[in-house]
Amino acid sequence: MALLRRIEQAQQTTGTTTTGMPGGGMVSPGSLGSALRTDQPLGRDNSLINLRQHLLDQVISSSGSLLEASDSADLKVKVEVIVDQIIGQSAFPVRREERVLLVEDVISEIAGFGPIERLLHDESITEVMVNGPRQVYIERKGKLILTDVTFRDDEHVMHVIDRIIAPMGRRIDESSPRVDARLPDGSRVNAIIPPLSLVGPVITVRKFAAKPFTVDDLVGFGTASPEMFEFLRACVEARLNVFVSGGTGSGKTTALNVLSSFIPEDERIVTIEDAAELQLAQEHVVTLESRPSNLEGEGQITIRDLLRNSLHMRPDRIIVGECRGGEALDMLQAMNCGHDGSLSTGHANTPRDMLARIETMVLMAGYDLPLRSIREQIASAIDLIVHTARLKDGSRKVVNITEVCGIEDDEIVTEDVFSFQQTGFVDEKIVGTLTATGVRPAFMRKFKEFGIELPPGEFGIPSQELAPPKRSRKARFSSGEVLEPLSAAVAFGRTTKAGGMIYMSSMGPVDPETGFVVGGGIREQTDQCLVNIKAKLEEEGSSLDKIVWANWSLRDNADFDLFNKEWAKWFPAYAPVGLGTLMPPLQRRAGFRISIGVIAQA
Repeated sequence: MALLRRIEQAQQTTGTTTTGMPGGGMVSPGSLGSALRTDQPLGRDNSLINLRQHLLDQVISSSGSLLEASDSADLKVKVEVIVDQIIGQSAFPVRREERVLLVEDVISEIAGFGPIERLLHDESITEVMVNGPRQVYIERKGKLILTDVTFRDDEHVMHVIDRIIAPMGRRIDESSPRVDARLPDGSRVNAIIPPLSLVGPVITVRKFAAKPFTVDDLVGFGTASPEMFEFLRACVEARLNVFVSGGTGSGKTTALNVLSSFIPEDERIVTIEDAAELQLAQEHVVTLESRPSNLEGEGQITIRDLLRNSLHMRPDRIIVGECRGGEALDMLQAMNCGHDGSLSTGHANTPRDMLARIETMVLMAGYDLPLRSIREQIASAIDLIVHTARLKDGSRKVVNITEVCGIEDDEIVTEDVFSFQQTGFVDEKIVGTLTATGVRPAFMRKFKEFGIELPPGEFGIPSQELAPPKRSRKARFSSGEVLEPLSAAVAFGRTTKAGGMIYMSSMGPVDPETGFVVGGGIREQTDQCLVNIKAKLEEEGSSLDKIVWANWSLRDNADFDLFNKEWAKWFPAYAPVGLGTLMPPLQRRAGFRISIGVIAQA
């Protein structure tokens, strides 16, 4: 029946007339001579194009014999008979490989997706873009390439769109001129037609591999290192809430698919998408797909509706293919009400931009929520942002793994745990690695709670014995209190000896025995900074009286007077020349009210 419907649709599209042919087929060879006249100034390629078009018209007209085809193999045999007969009647020589392509084109037109069928089966192509009937682009290895594939006219393109969306019960017309759908292999399809498109019907196909990409595949592509995927595996197994961000075509869905593969087999997973794309290998997966409204404008089921319904389905994990609007609020509430380990994606240029977009999407839900309340929900719900990008050379890479730390001064605080560092450009390829930034994320404690042991060195993350937590898992940093002991790089800065001088940067008010910021106000923190500076200078063979320059960073300029009084106690006779600056975000996040750097004689 499906074959019958496709042939009938093809006949309606071409509007061909038929004449009788021996053997039950319907061929009109009379026009073949005019289509392939050798006295016309046509090259071989043009002659093949004419032959192909004539074959399409004639084979589609031969419905009498084609309707008897029982399957695709039988259809191919019957098409080959008709193709050979028509070629034999012409005086135009056709090579074997050209005949094979002609047969494939004809079968694709009848039982497939027309001119783009061959492109959809090419595994090296990741995207197919039809810009009207005369322009078809593909993406291969991250680069756009114009092909020689064309359609007859706008109606031909519309015919292929109808074939794609018909099995899903969706429609496209002037009253609803855009649609999202998927192919049988899961590839994502978007179509938009006039009057919205001024170049004719447009089809965009985001292809997905028949076999989902694995960690090994992405490592081979250079997306990230094996160590980074082991770290992300630990994050997923520890039930961190992860958002994958990135631009269009940066590999967000592929990254989400790989992250989803880390979910344990004994958990119930509910996936929610506009068009089902995720390919999870776990056994216990419930896939939900939104539904557009019908011709009467009724019956629409949105992502928000499905997300709310999923909360009654006893999910261990909720995966939303992409947050685009008000469903972001429901996603945050799900993450905050016991569904740890949820995953989603969103479009953004940077991890910070992703948080700003989530704020906007929450406001799109229609509730008049204070911005502070929205940011607190975001900071409490999301633990990690994995940011992907398509680089200049067309490669797709994970370029940031960013922790969402909490709220400070009504702003969401984030810190890169890993960031991509480009080291070169070799053979038109970007070379670089995703390296640790020296920040130890607060969620590292959760790994131990789940019995997850990281390899020695912890991927470059500073190793430090964790003290008992003072508060909840995520700090808000309002009181200057921190959750975890700080890494040495944050707490004590760096010390370098060169040219007979000692350069010390950003000494923090941290107790070296516990790794925590000392309690009290600006005076207590100033005193601790200077105690640490004194100990470090003496360790390097110098002392406080050899300081020739100082730089202090204050969190609040109003603290300067109290700081200056404490400073004067330490340098009553001769204070070093100094300069004050505002504190950078990393130290503000740590709960510092002050940090001090100095230059001293060795």
